[in-house]
Amino acid sequence: MNRQTRTALLFASPWLIGFSVFLAYPVAASLYYSMCDYSVLRPPVWIGTLNFRNLIKDEVFWISLKNTAIYAGMALPLGMATAIALALLLNTKVRGMTVYRTIFFLPSLVPTIPLAVLWLWVFNGEHGILNEVLRRVGLPAPNWLSDTAWSKPALALMALWGAGNAMVIYLAGLQDVPTEMYEAAELDGAGWWARTRNVTMPFLSPVILFNGIMGIIGTLQVFAEPYVMFPGGSPARSTYFYTMYLFDNAFIYHKMGYACAMGWIMFLIILVLTLVALRISEKHVHYQGG
Repeated sequence: MNRQTRTALLFASPWLIGFSVFLAYPVAASLYYSMCDYSVLRPPVWIGTLNFRNLIKDEVFWISLKNTAIYAGMALPLGMATAIALALLLNTKVRGMTVYRTIFFLPSLVPTIPLAVLWLWVFNGEHGILNEVLRRVGLPAPNWLSDTAWSKPALALMALWGAGNAMVIYLAGLQDVPTEMYEAAELDGAGWWARTRNVTMPFLSPVILFNGIMGIIGTLQVFAEPYVMFPGGSPARSTYFYTMYLFDNAFIYHKMGYACAMGWIMFLIILVLTLVALRISEKHVHYQGG
């Protein structure tokens, strides 16, 4: 090994050590523990694929997976549509636009636990501000926190509070759309919707793909908000999500091997959905210069 190589490894060693200790080893260990009967309090005992076979027979596992899929199916498209709409509105040339952008982005900076407590009051069936507004306009006011039909939609609506993160990324993508394309479309008589559909969306498609994949990962790993707002997955386990069941197995039931197996199944689900999104994107995502 020559001096130049040693010097390069020396400078890279903090990252290499951090990667090995905080990522590579935990990933490898979780794979090993997923094949073990491991309670943390006792040494792991190798049991092969028994944890995975037991998961297939676990009714609560399927309930949590179903709840997570339903929530993701509501929160992901609703959140993406809201973020794109806000980005389009905040991309217009209006006086004081910097202030408006800041106002719409600030809610995404609120810490998770205070946010969950805040929304407990918003969704309160008797005195919540949301139901008060619905009553004033003559609409039914559901009991968001104790009705199984409304518990997951409540969390999906709450997820819109953090749309500011994706909005900023869309807003950055909109700055890269060539103005000459809009000018050419206007000369051809295209209206606002035609310009948005035929010019904005194709140029924005790589950003939509990125936020879509990040959204898949985020919605499938939802944890803190339902854990605070709906203890035990109430009502009737309608908000008992996959990560909540994983957490309970690991730290409440001390079934760390079982929880590791759940973690690897979640990894495979996210991997498959990401690959599907990338495959679909081959025909619908347009890269500049590509």
